[in-house]
Parts: sequence; structure tokens; C-alpha cells
Amino acid sequence: MTRKENKDVYINTQVADFQEEMLAFYEAYLSICDDPGLIENSRFALTSETARGFSVFMETVSNLPHAPWAVKGQVTGPITMGIGMKDQAGKLLFYDEQMRDIVTKQVAMKALWQVSQLSRLDCDHPPIIFLDEPGVVGFGSSTYISITREQIVESLGTCIDAIHKGGGVAGIHICANGDWSLALASGTDIINFDAFSYFDRLILYKDELKTFIKNGGILAWGIVPTSSPEYIDSASTDSLYTMWSEQLAQLESLGIARDKILSQTLITPSCGTGSLDLEHAVKVLKLTRDLSLKIRETLN
Repeated sequence: MTRKENKDVYINTQVADFQEEMLAFYEAYLSICDDPGLIENSRFALTSETARGFSVFMETVSNLPHAPWAVKGQVTGPITMGIGMKDQAGKLLFYDEQMRDIVTKQVAMKALWQVSQLSRLDCDHPPIIFLDEPGVVGFGSSTYISITREQIVESLGTCIDAIHKGGGVAGIHICANGDWSLALASGTDIINFDAFSYFDRLILYKDELKTFIKNGGILAWGIVPTSSPEYIDSASTDSLYTMWSEQLAQLESLGIARDKILSQTLITPSCGTGSLDLEHAVKVLKLTRDLSLKIRETLN
């Protein structure tokens, strides 16, 4: 289905065997919906070639002296995938109803497969799978004007349902500003947001935030900066604690009990560290650990 020419990658729906491939895809999907155990050796399984980091992660965690409290997997979300890939005519896949459905179900099955594998690590809590969705930021812009709210929520919901069906915890990661009502209404268990740069935008969605937290939703505060070495160099545990405390007070002012907020809070980096050098990546991880410990020590 995927062809590569002149470094352009696209889905060619005009190849002779496309219909047969599509039929095989749906047959595999429906079989797994009936029996999730079939995901193990299905066409949706990741390999050491397609996901080298995942296999290394599994091996590393398996060899730890003690199993972690929990582990987290991640997959590119259906919105970001759908607006990031095109067909042979240059049309974004998310604009095509059939291809949008295929992309969504493909992501859902990749997420379910990760749940099945991470569950083998015998952690104290179920695996967490994040849908990485920077593409949601574009909702409402002229570029994606024909994409509807219903399409986004439905696609996210399909993937979240698959994670839940496998026994996992679902999260959505958006590392920029956007229409947060979409994520808050998606049925996800965790929302991971860039609290370092965009908390003032998230707090605007007062009613949606109150409902999300009331229903048990977890906020993963991405308050440790990753966007530039300069921000990382200037950050300290104390400065980030001060920033987080001020944000906590704003959330409390909406009428949400502090104890409830704290029981449904995670501390994370604002985004990934893959583009950073080793020194800065290590500092981000240490800041995340130290800030989390300081919050626990101060508020307990």
C-alpha cells in the first residue's frame, strides 16, 4: 500500500491489489475485535525492524531487578497520522472517509498490541499507552477547515476503546496549544499537556477541565521544559515547583478540591527528549524526578 519514490512516502490506492489488501486488513481487525488475543502474531505486531526501540525497551525492563510501578508505550495518534500522510494524488488520508477509517483502526491495533506486550512485564499497574497528537493543534485553522470535531473525537475514541479493551490506560499527549475541549471530551484517562508554555491556554477550558477531573481524569503536567537547551539550563527544581504551585492554585480556584487534583496528577517533561543532547536529556529526566519528589514531600 505504501510506495516510496523520490523520498516521498504515500499510500497508493490505485495499485491492483489494493482492494484485496483492504479486505485482509478488515478481516484481521474484526477477528481481533472478537478475540483480542489474536493481536499477538497478527499483521499489526511491531518488529525489531519497524520498532527497534520497543524491543530494546522490553528487554531492558525485563532485566531490571524489580518490575516498575508502571510502564508507558506511545503511538502516533490517528489525527496526526491521518494529516501527515497522503495518497497518490497528494490528498491527506484523513480527508478520505475510507482511509481515515483504516488509519484509525491501524493506530488502534498498534496501541492494543503494545498493551499486550507491556502487560507481560508484570508491573504493579496496567500499562499506559499515549496517543501522540500534535496534529490536533491544527483543528479549526484554515489548513484543516473541513475536519470536524465529530471526526476527531470518533477517531480518538476508537483508539482509546482499543487500549481499554486490552486492559490498558489511555493517554493523549499534545505538546502545543490547541482546542483542548477535543481531548477533554475524548474519553481518555490522561491528558499530557505542556504546562511550561501553555497552562494559561488550558485553564481557559474551565467547565471541560472540571468535568474531566470530576470523572477521574488524570492531568500529566508537562512542566519540565524540553523545547530548548536555554530553558533547560535555566530551570531548577525550585523554580519549576514555584511555577507548578501557582498553576495548582489556579486550578483550585475553579472549585476543584486540592486533594482530588493531587491524586490525579503526574509530573512529566513537556515533550520528548529525542532532539536534545545527552546532557540536557539527562537533566530533564532528573528535574522530572526531583520535582515529583519535592511535590510529594511538601504536600504530604
